[in-house]
Amino acid sequence: MDSPRLQRRVVIAAGLLAGLGAGPGPAFARQSYPSRMVRIFSPVAAGSGSDLFARFFAAKLSDALGQSFVVENRPGGDGVIAANAARAEAPDGYTLLVGSNSPMAVNVATFRNLPYDPRQDFRPVSGMTRTMAILVVPGDSPFRTVADVVRAGREGQPVLCATYTAGYQLAAAQFASKAGFAFENVMYRGLGQIMTDVIGGRLELACIDTAGPIDTVKAGKVRALAVTGEARHPDLPDVPTLKESGFDAVHYSWTALFADARVPDHCVERIAGVMQAAFAQPEVRAFIANNGGEMLPLAPDALHRFQINEIERFQKAARDSGFEPK
Repeated sequence: MDSPRLQRRVVIAAGLLAGLGAGPGPAFARQSYPSRMVRIFSPVAAGSGSDLFARFFAAKLSDALGQSFVVENRPGGDGVIAANAARAEAPDGYTLLVGSNSPMAVNVATFRNLPYDPRQDFRPVSGMTRTMAILVVPGDSPFRTVADVVRAGREGQPVLCATYTAGYQLAAAQFASKAGFAFENVMYRGLGQIMTDVIGGRLELACIDTAGPIDTVKAGKVRALAVTGEARHPDLPDVPTLKESGFDAVHYSWTALFADARVPDHCVERIAGVMQAAFAQPEVRAFIANNGGEMLPLAPDALHRFQINEIERFQKAARDSGFEPK
């Protein structure tokens, strides 16, 4: 019969072998992620406000985690193309989505048959930024105030208003409905072409985010009629809000990071932790402010609650404006 000492050695050895066979534990997994490049799918064209902030935070994540975070633009379809592309990848944490308000909230109200559910198919990772919209016209436009636009839309042909996301389109539709004037949306793929056409006088009005056109406004190449924030934009102190212009309307667009709903917790927690630390850095605050944005420093649970509230807000906006889902 084996001695008690020998039996104990066998038990210890078996335990060690079992531990080796089980592979790295949760703590190792958390520390080893990411071990290779992470792709971030952006639903808009390069050069737009949300893409600008996505690239900035991608660089921050790369610096903090020692792996490349690469932004890939997948514009079109109001974010559906990017969302579907992200869902098609393995749910291993190596593909993230820039979930702006269009694919992650607005589309619930504007699509009859949305091919994904932003509440069930994705999980929130971290907020990034929010920006108010700005109404701009060519520098030589006869429109000098929002009231001029409203008057023209009531007395003549519908005002042509360019947007490049469903969120801005819905915001413009809600504003036009409340103000009682006719407008026709002209959908673009990105901010850059809108600005080119406004400067060139080929568009009479555009509703776009403030992260990008501020310098163009200051240079006098386009005229800003109003911003859609709760208060005036700090870089455009002479431009009134819609409320100050006599119209009860407030709108912000936002950007955040999302992952496939099946991505492991440790991947989400790792990215979220780095993002929260980044928001405390003065240079991050300065970059966002200098590019027309405001911080949206939401952790996963807070971002989830925010997203649900936004879905409900846009659903109400669609109902109130008589918006027809496509």
